Amino acid sequence: MESKGGKVLTKGDITKLGFMSSFLQAGFNYERMQASGFTLAQLPALKKIYKEDQEGLAAAMTDNLEFINTHPNLVGFLMGLLISLEEAKENRATIKGLKVALFGPLAGIGDAIFWFTFLPIIAGISASLAMAGNALGPILFFTFYLAVFFLRIFWTHLGYNLGTKAISVIKDQSEVIGKAATVLGITVMGGLIASYVKIHVITEIVVNEAKTVNIQTDFFDMIFPNLLSIGYVFLMFFFLKKKRVSPVVLIVFTFILSIILSFLGIL
Repeated sequence: MESKGGKVLTKGDITKLGFMSSFLQAGFNYERMQASGFTLAQLPALKKIYKEDQEGLAAAMTDNLEFINTHPNLVGFLMGLLISLEEAKENRATIKGLKVALFGPLAGIGDAIFWFTFLPIIAGISASLAMAGNALGPILFFTFYLAVFFLRIFWTHLGYNLGTKAISVIKDQSEVIGKAATVLGITVMGGLIASYVKIHVITEIVVNEAKTVNIQTDFFDMIFPNLLSIGYVFLMFFFLKKKRVSPVVLIVFTFILSIILSFLGIL
């Protein structure tokens, strides 16, 4: 039975949709990416909306099975938005167009905020605590992940409640949020490079019997502390992005180079 205002979904249904969004990566493939998981997550809500309309359900499922690749932690927002349009029986072209238009920007915002900002910060703090023998390190990290998981419910309800108004919100805020998160993420990554990428030259040059010059402390550190570390990171980035060298090849090369230079007494 439809509720007042033509709505058939309850708050519990939207909460369930938020939890179901965790299946986004189920059936991931390189043809349609997250399409099967995206459809699976929305299926209970779609079945309730199109309970008496099997053709409408088939059309909704067909559209949802088309290519999509977005951010797992923010996909609930998109699902909530689309389900609100499905419930309002909006035109299929409109629903399909919004999905195609929004999943890319949401992926970019999610990557900038989560993968490049909050996760490196939390991982860096947690790793530092754990290396110091503090049990708070892993507790902090898993608490963060648990909070991110339950935020799926919030995003899903937000998308559903905003409905079509979400389009203007995304347009107004996405550029500002994305740029701010990117700047913060780059700053954090710079700090992590200095903290965790260590290249220390142990070679010394004997000037005379009373004077020995350490290349690392008396040369590199005097010019630019951690110069070799950041230089090596940018070198790897160059090969990865410009030369399209496989990350596995770069990792193996780093291992071999480290062993050779250590054997020769340079590092």
